[in-house]
Amino acid sequence: MTDTALPDTTVHPTPVPATPPDTTTLTCVFAVCRAGRAEAPAGVSGHTEGGALRTLPAGRLTAVVQHVPAVGFSQEALRERLADRRTLEECARAHHEVVSAVAAVADTVPLPLATLYLDDDRARSALVGNERRFLDVLDRITGRLEWGVKVYTVAPRTRPERSGPPPAASPGPGAGRAYLERLRNRRQERDRFHDAALRTAERVDAAARAVAVAARRLRAHGPEATGKHRSQVLNAAYLVPVGQERRLREALAPYQGTPGVELELSGPWVPYSFTDGSALA
Repeated sequence: MTDTALPDTTVHPTPVPATPPDTTTLTCVFAVCRAGRAEAPAGVSGHTEGGALRTLPAGRLTAVVQHVPAVGFSQEALRERLADRRTLEECARAHHEVVSAVAAVADTVPLPLATLYLDDDRARSALVGNERRFLDVLDRITGRLEWGVKVYTVAPRTRPERSGPPPAASPGPGAGRAYLERLRNRRQERDRFHDAALRTAERVDAAARAVAVAARRLRAHGPEATGKHRSQVLNAAYLVPVGQERRLREALAPYQGTPGVELELSGPWVPYSFTDGSALA
């Protein structure tokens, strides 16, 4: 999960063929709630190319859906469009805005970006076929929200060392040995900071789990996301009962300001990490 809590932006495998036959629109499903709980959210429009947001009854469930043009949302078209980072971000934000608006009024299972069906009947059939699993997930997340915790190790600020071997004109016979010794000491210092951050991360995780009802370790972000001066050692999501936010903050407070460590708490978010909508749709 990122700080903006956007959904997984991998194009979700759907029952839509590469070129949908004899149809002008597809049904895009954003989120699923218990029957009668969801309503078409006001103030958000979904995908700009699509029609109005609406609800789709499906047995004991209700989905929030939108008709989208088949020509722009076939698998081939989506692969091409979402290869562009700007278009991908626009689609992901549109999806997330709908999910967040629905979740503001009802317990919600968010579905992955670009969950598409040929028509309403096929979408309804898929939802009813997974009805029991959706209801189980809704039971799990009712009255609970997701919080994200990230821990980074931050290397101590030191004066940059000259790269390459010591200059030929270095004074004294021990200059080269001293240069290598400084490099070795810096590596050892970085390793010590990293090991200390890992231990702190484990304590942070244990403290958060003591408050949460469920937890997930997520893939750590690389330097392209964290920056070159810090390294992520914990990226985790916690499912926390509503009303326990203060307790969570108090549990993590002792680790704020730990030397060489940065701790970030974000949320609350729609519980994307605990609904596994990709396995349900």
